[in-house]
Amino acid sequence: MAGADRAGLRLTARGAIVLLFAITLVGQVVLPSGLGFIAGCLAAALLVRPRDLLPLVVTPPLVFFVAALLVEGVGSLFSGSIPQTLSVGLFTTLSSGAPWLFAGTALTLVIAWRRGLPANVRELRGGLEPAARPDTRPDTTDTPGTARTRGGGRADSRPRRGRAAVFDPEPEGYFEPRLYGKAADER
Repeated sequence: MAGADRAGLRLTARGAIVLLFAITLVGQVVLPSGLGFIAGCLAAALLVRPRDLLPLVVTPPLVFFVAALLVEGVGSLFSGSIPQTLSVGLFTTLSSGAPWLFAGTALTLVIAWRRGLPANVRELRGGLEPAARPDTRPDTTDTPGTARTRGGGRADSRPRRGRAAVFDPEPEGYFEPRLYGKAADER
């Protein structure tokens, strides 16, 4: 029965972020403190699939900001000066909610770390590495068209993989504008 509980409800990263947003929004409307945000971070970190931990870990500050912006935006609609009320209310909410924001983000990070976040980071790093790294040795050829020698003194005229081919410069005057008319000495 314990295995069935563990394999129960698992959310994708998007689902966990929506859950976090909904709980945070309800928490900011009902409670002036950040207890709703902490509860949302706890629920999202525990219910997300282990392979979706990385996107979840980076979103709590953004979710907190968007929820605060939405609550203060709706609250400022019924005031005399919407921009002033919105800016003051948003400043007050974000500054008073900073400890809650830090605690919720740290809680999400700790839970995600215990659930396998380092494996997700390793997987991301492995996916970002190039399949074949180009040769980092300096190019020894100075003139185009000469053969390179590699290894046992054998000449190889093919360009190396990952390196740009050496081209001849453009002929002089190619990009210069045309002069119409005749030169003074040609007249």
